Amino acid sequence: MPGTVAPCAFLDTGPRAILEVGPGTGAVTRYIAARLGPRDRLDLVEANPRLAARLERTIEEEPALTGRTRLWVRPVQEQALADYDAIVCGLPFANFDADTVRSIFDQLLGALKPGGRLSFFGYAWTGAVELLAPSRAETRGVLRDIVRRHQIGRELVTWNVPPAWVHHLSAEKGAGR
Repeated sequence: MPGTVAPCAFLDTGPRAILEVGPGTGAVTRYIAARLGPRDRLDLVEANPRLAARLERTIEEEPALTGRTRLWVRPVQEQALADYDAIVCGLPFANFDADTVRSIFDQLLGALKPGGRLSFFGYAWTGAVELLAPSRAETRGVLRDIVRRHQIGRELVTWNVPPAWVHHLSAEKGAGR
């Protein structure tokens, strides 16, 4: 759509190592697949076995994914990760406690190659809903701090339902914490 930027529009030419965390049903996975170069690699980490089974079928059926995609079925905290050019994360951080959010971001930012980017999304205009969940105030604070220290860009994806902010982070921006 004119005037909007897709969640992974920053992906450049390859070869690239790309990680998608929490791919769910594979909507973003298929978007990434359409942009993979001939020497790119895509790794997926999905904790839900039912969703992972669906992703396995997608990998088998999608020629752009076959032979270059690895799928790990476990929580991201249990997966060793390193040397990614790009990480796309679809985890529902608002559902996690603050320590888990901090731990996951430390792991993902640490898995980036120099110059790499981590992108994650959060739904826009959720402030009123968040007021109903005061128990997540610490989680929201951790997310705000991570974004403040590491964000290098963001965009509003209005065609998403509901609209979402996509935050692009760099490990280098936060190097001087």
